[in-house]
Amino acid sequence: MRVIFMGTPAFAVPALQAVAARHDVVAVYSQPPRAAGRGQQARLTPVHAAAEALGLAVRTPARLKDAGEQAAFAALGADVAVVVAYGLILPGPVLAAPRLGCLNIHGSILPRWRGAAPIHRAVMAGDADTGVAIMQMESGLDTGPVLAEARTPIGATDTTGDLHDRLAGMGARLIVEVLDRLPLPAAPQPAEGVTYAAKIDKAEARIDWTRPAAEVDRLIRGLSPFPGAWCLIGDERVKLLRSRLAGGGEGRAPGTVLGGLAVACGEGAVEVLEAQRPGKRVMAAAELLRGMDLPERLG
Repeated sequence: MRVIFMGTPAFAVPALQAVAARHDVVAVYSQPPRAAGRGQQARLTPVHAAAEALGLAVRTPARLKDAGEQAAFAALGADVAVVVAYGLILPGPVLAAPRLGCLNIHGSILPRWRGAAPIHRAVMAGDADTGVAIMQMESGLDTGPVLAEARTPIGATDTTGDLHDRLAGMGARLIVEVLDRLPLPAAPQPAEGVTYAAKIDKAEARIDWTRPAAEVDRLIRGLSPFPGAWCLIGDERVKLLRSRLAGGGEGRAPGTVLGGLAVACGEGAVEVLEAQRPGKRVMAAAELLRGMDLPERLG
């Protein structure tokens, strides 16, 4: 089929590669290059870079509301558009242009965790499982009917980064299956169980050791690798990036270091497995401890 692919971050790259291996990708839409790094040089998005490596034509409009952009999109004569974390709202004329409409790969089992940060929110909420859904797009926020879904458990030490990579691969495989079987019936989303995955606010990232250990553990894993949950170790702001529940926190003040990098919480304790000091690489807790002295309590 003639496919338009629309995506921006690394999460969308496996899907682009899988679709391009089986179909005629007539254009790839991605967010415009933006200044990044110390030199503030314009940097291609991961999808843009992957598309160029595949020899595909890339378009980077800043918006799709202009009639000229909409006409150019329609002129591609696509059978279907595949959309994965693109980052721009698709106006009605764009949604209606492909013969079979626009299909979105979403990183949750809808209607749970509609919105911007479904993987983060699933981990932070302590969900037992999550998955990917292929949705027929409409004007509402992730409200369209679902053509297919695939589930995966969330392990006790899974981070958002772990799930991100797993779901990206699952979404790539599932969208290929769906494209091979189009047209397919789509099931409306249930009215019950709707939740919204609000964009992560950096103000959420500071660890409150007075919270129960289960919540602290989920916060650490849910915000890893970005933006990273953090605490003060002495006067250093250190990101904690991987953890698990631990014993031994009973009767100890929240934030008390129990040994190694296990820390007492309001209820129970958390053992930190990976951390990152400012300007340094991510390191295992044992390596971190060789390079810094811990105070009795973390802030």
